[in-house]
Amino acid sequence: MNLPQNFVPAMLITLFAGLATAIGGGIAFIVKKNSLKALSVGLGFSAGVMIFLSFTDMLPEAEKLLAVNFPQDYQWIAYAGFIIGLVIAILIDYFLPDHIDEEDVLHPDKPAKHNYKIKRAGLFTAVAICVHNFPEGMATFFTTTQNITLGLSVGLAIAIHNIPEGIAVALPIYHVTGKKRYAMLYAALSGITEPIGALVGMFLFGALLPQILVGALMAAVAGIMIYISFDTLLPLAKEYGDWHQSLIGIISGILVIWVSLILIGG
Repeated sequence: MNLPQNFVPAMLITLFAGLATAIGGGIAFIVKKNSLKALSVGLGFSAGVMIFLSFTDMLPEAEKLLAVNFPQDYQWIAYAGFIIGLVIAILIDYFLPDHIDEEDVLHPDKPAKHNYKIKRAGLFTAVAICVHNFPEGMATFFTTTQNITLGLSVGLAIAIHNIPEGIAVALPIYHVTGKKRYAMLYAALSGITEPIGALVGMFLFGALLPQILVGALMAAVAGIMIYISFDTLLPLAKEYGDWHQSLIGIISGILVIWVSLILIGG
């Protein structure tokens, strides 16, 4: 099996995006809970970038790739791919939701009798994030193989939203064990599944998906990103701050990525 184009930068960008959970693990020890509101803007920024890229870059690129071999039906195939991506993300979320008890995670000051519950919340969060990061890794990897600039934008957006995931894993583990290195390790491991997901996806789709349908896969990636934005990023952005802070982040993300694409393209 031949490696896809841009394999090395695609893996490096995916690895960077995944290990951003370790950054969150570090922030958990140096930032007070009330200061976590600053993440609201960052999460909104990430959502703005992912939504804008999905509709203005990824789906048009998917249709362009499909039009070469399916000049009559390329729009319907892209549409079906987008729906499949949404369904994949919904199924993962349904069978292993990443929603956890905020009180257990963000208030690690409860009596010792709650230690087991808090530890369980941290471990469950780590496992859930591992599973959710699989399609994110595929999304970053496959996007970068087709377009490095677009892949960098997607990787940055996913990295930003991985930071609070690292916080959610690290805080309860640290509260129970009292050891920062364990908390950081769990936070980092929860993100390492992104490059693993990229490799699994590369071999799986390389064996099963004809090259002529790569555009359909790209449309599916757009569907996954849209679901992540509306199901995870925007609710979290509002939770950490308020809607106006989230909106500032969303608009900033759209404007920054838009002007970046104009400058790079020009």
